[in-house]
Amino acid sequence: MLFSIVVLFSCQDDSNKRQQDIARNDKKNEQIFSKIDKAWDFTIAPSSPTVQNLAGNWTEWRLFKNELEQKPKSSIGAFKQKARTLSKKVTELNSNIPSVFDKPEIRSRLMTLGTKIKSLDLYINLDYIPQEKVLKLIPEVNYELASLQGQMEKIVKKSQIRLEEGEAEMIRSLGRDSLARPVQKIPSQDKKPKFEALQTPAENK
Repeated sequence: MLFSIVVLFSCQDDSNKRQQDIARNDKKNEQIFSKIDKAWDFTIAPSSPTVQNLAGNWTEWRLFKNELEQKPKSSIGAFKQKARTLSKKVTELNSNIPSVFDKPEIRSRLMTLGTKIKSLDLYINLDYIPQEKVLKLIPEVNYELASLQGQMEKIVKKSQIRLEEGEAEMIRSLGRDSLARPVQKIPSQDKKPKFEALQTPAENK
């Protein structure tokens, strides 16, 4: 019985100690909140009209951008929840990619962007937040965003150049065909056809 009482008090002490540790960590994290709040700024550059049009049906991309642009407020808990949501949304970007953008160079950038955001989610949701790592990841996420958008613009630009080159080649081909075609001579209207004189039967005798 004495042993049971000792174990019970020991468990209660451990529980109290854990709660005190959690309370201290929460207090430290709230102090970190102000620094993360100032640094939390994700920039999504406006895309060209052509890219906007081609990505118009990519719902996952639109939802991800909307989620990224909405900055959390009030507490570190809001940032933790936002990081979880972004981690989910960035994974969904691999679905329904428009065919024009469904290329290895786009998927590789999506993977890198996903890695950065999932790392952000991991660090900010620890009991004690490693402030330096979180603050370092925010500009890195911005860099990967710019890289992804730049690649989308590059793909569109290349497709437009190929189209222009194809049109130019078609025009040159039509020009060569017209030069190679023989020119038909139209008889002059001023020249009258010559007719041989008809001989009468009397002349033949």
